[in-house]
Amino acid sequence: MFKGHRIKAHEKDGHITEAGRQALPKSDFAVPAGETEKDRHIKGRYPIDTIARARNALARVSQFGSPEEKSEVEKHVHEKYPDMLIGRRRH
Repeated sequence: MFKGHRIKAHEKDGHITEAGRQALPKSDFAVPAGETEKDRHIKGRYPIDTIARARNALARVSQFGSPEEKSEVEKHVHEKYPDMLIGRRRH
């Protein structure tokens, strides 16, 4: 079964709010913030606090991320949700 999360992000119309992103711990992001993002108080990229957001993170990084980011997102999603199929196979 999937591991639970500690904090429920604030949502509006099914989308995470800025306050919701800020409420999440760093561990609920697949990629840590870069230096310029840290200056803007951004904790990370690709939130994975829910299974739906983890799936979305995999889709977005496949579209827009570098190969390194894709690998990092897949690793973190698998650590948090080991039963999830990633790329049509279990990791």
